[in-house]
Order: sequence, then structure tokens, then C-alpha cells
Amino acid sequence: MGGVRRWLTVVVVGLVVAGCGSEPAAERTPLLDPVVTADIPAGDPSTAPAVSAPTTSTPPPVTIVLNPGHNGGNASHPAEINRRVAAGGGQVKACDTTGTETNDGYPEHAFNWDVTLRVRAALTAKGVTVVLTREDDAGVGPCVDERAAIGNEAGAAAVVSIHADGSDVASANGFHVAYPVPARNDAQGEPSARLAEVLRDGLAKAGFAPANYIGQNGLDGRDDLAGLNLSERPAVFVECGNMRDATEAAVLSSDDGKQRYAAAIATALLTYVGR
Repeated sequence: MGGVRRWLTVVVVGLVVAGCGSEPAAERTPLLDPVVTADIPAGDPSTAPAVSAPTTSTPPPVTIVLNPGHNGGNASHPAEINRRVAAGGGQVKACDTTGTETNDGYPEHAFNWDVTLRVRAALTAKGVTVVLTREDDAGVGPCVDERAAIGNEAGAAAVVSIHADGSDVASANGFHVAYPVPARNDAQGEPSARLAEVLRDGLAKAGFAPANYIGQNGLDGRDDLAGLNLSERPAVFVECGNMRDATEAAVLSSDDGKQRYAAAIATALLTYVGR
């Protein structure tokens, strides 16, 4: 009965619609073929309109190079790290240095490594490919020119060197972000300056104060850092704070402080690359 009732309904509708036009009855064309319609059972899925599967857009791949300054084995290998290498702009510098430490003996290289791993975790969670310039905190180097080359070869959207400062200036505290001045290529121009500003703003938003002893408003143009001079990618150095200041050293040494620095840096980098 259901099939018959459905066919009858179709015929009635066809007659009603046909009766509304001005075309002569003898020349009208049936709207539907009643034989074909009667053979289609009610609810047949073949009659349902096709529904396109939802599409999801995948963000383009992006690579960020993180350069944790210094290394845990540098101090015990003076001959290796004192070797002279090209530093860009006609300068020659030591392969690497040991870095600074707090008055209580917490070394900068350990801080740099810890914060870098936290930043990497936050970035990879958002689908960013992260390349590190060293594998652990127990080796030597690599030299500053090699670190710059790693960023260049990776085609990085951003290269960020993570450090802490060691100023003996009385009451010196606060972070600053170093960027290349003068610019030696297009990546060292506006892209690096913008990267520096985004990181400066991110650290300030996280509650960290800009340095009161170097640079201006948390930014410091530099021409003597090999990692900046030799970079062909947008590159900056983040000096998170002064390890020689007792109050700031307490924050730099704490797990909570390191996590806050890492979160601020990661959030700023995601903003810079549009993630």
C-alpha cells in the first residue's frame, strides 16, 4: 500500500502543478515518470542528496630553531671553545663561552637548556617543527658560527637563542631581546626587528620587566653577535634576566620561573608564525 499511495501522491502533485500554467493541456510534459517513481520504495537512501564530507585545513609546516646558549662541557674544554671562528661583519670570536651563573652557582647553560626544552614542548604541541642547536647539556659547543648555520640550513621561520645575562652593574635586572643592527640581509631587517618586538611584548605581558641597564624598552640592537651577524633567517637573542641580581636569580633558578619564561617565549613565537 505504501508504494501505491506514494505513486498516487506524485500524480496528484503533477496534475496540480500542470494546471497552474498557461501551456495547452495536449502539449504538457509530465513532471515525473510514474512508473519509475512507483518502483522506488520510501526511504531508499539512493534518493538522498549527496552530502560532502567536512574539509579541514592543515596549517602550512613551520620550523623554528632554538639555540640554548653555551653547553655543560664547555668549561672543561678550553682549547676547543677558545678556537677562533668567523663571527660576521669582519669579526673573529671564540668558538663559544662558558656562560655566567648565579651567585649561588646555578649555571646559565643549565637554565638555557631547561627553558629551551620547555619551549620546544609547547611549540611541538602546536604542530611546529623544532630544531635544537645542541643535543644535551653535557657536550661542548657547537661553535657560534655552526649554530647560525643550523638555523640557515633548516630554513627556519625564526631562530631564537635563549640566554640569561651576567651583569655586575649594581641593581641591574630585567630581560632584553637583542636583534641584528645593522641588517646584513633582508631577514635581518624588518623580520628580525618584528620578531624581537613580539618576544619583548610577550615577556612584558607575562609580567617580566624590561632591562634597566642595557638597550631601550627591552630591545637591544647588536652588531657583535655571530648568531645574529651570520643568520640568513629572522634571528634574535633573548636574555631572560640578570643572574647576578639576587632577586632575579631566584626567579631564574626556580621551576616556576623557568616555566613562566618558557610559556611567554613559546606564546610569542606562536604569535609570530601565525599559530
